[in-house]
Amino acid sequence: MSASLDQIFVSGKQWLLSWLASAPEWVIQIASSFINIFALLGVFLTLFALMSVLERKILGRIQNRYGPNRVGPFGLFQPIADGIKMLIKEDIVPARADKIVHFLAPVLIAATAILALGIIPYGRDMTPFTIDGGILFFFAVGSTTELAVFMAGWGSNNKFSMLGAMRAIAQMISYELPLIITVLPVVMVVGSLMPNTIVAAQGGYALGFVPRWFVFTPWGATAFILFFVSGLVESNRTPFDVPEGESEIVAGHMTEYSGFKYATFFMAEYIGMFAITGLATTLFLGGWHAPIRMLEFIPSYVWFFAKLSTLLLVYVWLRGTLPRTRVDQIMNFAWKFMLPMAFTCIVAAAVWHYAGRGPAGWLWSLAVIAAVYFTLSILLDTRRKFAPRTYRFAE
Repeated sequence: MSASLDQIFVSGKQWLLSWLASAPEWVIQIASSFINIFALLGVFLTLFALMSVLERKILGRIQNRYGPNRVGPFGLFQPIADGIKMLIKEDIVPARADKIVHFLAPVLIAATAILALGIIPYGRDMTPFTIDGGILFFFAVGSTTELAVFMAGWGSNNKFSMLGAMRAIAQMISYELPLIITVLPVVMVVGSLMPNTIVAAQGGYALGFVPRWFVFTPWGATAFILFFVSGLVESNRTPFDVPEGESEIVAGHMTEYSGFKYATFFMAEYIGMFAITGLATTLFLGGWHAPIRMLEFIPSYVWFFAKLSTLLLVYVWLRGTLPRTRVDQIMNFAWKFMLPMAFTCIVAAAVWHYAGRGPAGWLWSLAVIAAVYFTLSILLDTRRKFAPRTYRFAE
């Protein structure tokens, strides 16, 4: 029963394809791709609508105020009302803007975010598109986001849009380096760029009860934290949402967008967040594997989305807790701390591997990371930069 429940969506797809059993092979392949695409869109657009209302409700609780509570029971129909409002709002395009570039920017940024979802294994035998270099495909597609942001800023013909686009691009390029480098230890240890192989390498339990997830190694835990922080920046989430500074550059590269185009940017930000957290789950949290052997009867896709939802909840928690950082602080943090620590993870993973992947390797790996961390703490001397300020007032 548990095996059939675990493969219910795979069986459903095979049943749909059985109607085309007599069709040519290329027709079946195209139909299979369309089924995967519609399934991805259905699941993640629904998750986007649910996440948008839950985030506002959670932030309301954190900040001691009401969230959406007017439209539908408990305000659950708020995403529908927001969608209708965005559809009927007037689409205003500046007279001197580049109309084609202005239109293509939100389309491109949403398309790349959706494409990145295609290589993530959501359960046992539930990878929409199995590619040998799936990890490379993820980052190759994701890197086009900078182009879309630049198109939005340039095509708007607005100085605030252009400044916001430059800030966003500088921030995204700076944090893409540690984002990619923290993936290298996992690829090195597993010896594959396929997400399915990476998830399979984290199966089983050490000592009979500890999951073999990479996050339970010193280099894996450090790489996961760095990857998570870089994902916050790439998704333009608080406290790294400096491309949208209301007091400085209005809404950044989205200043001249309204109506459904603005909603597309908003949707792409959330879908990109789903993709980053999904890849973090795949690389470091065992993908669809259960945390305890006795709970393996629960379908694999339930575990994947449970881990994904936990990471998304942390995103919301940080947004309701932390203030926005300054641009110079973000850039200093990327180049002076994140990047050296990302390279340290590669060295620590190599030490862990060549020391036998046992307790000795675990300790040596921890020693390498701790040595570099404390060295950077001394060299950067953050206490001086973030010392308490003394305010003086004229009497």
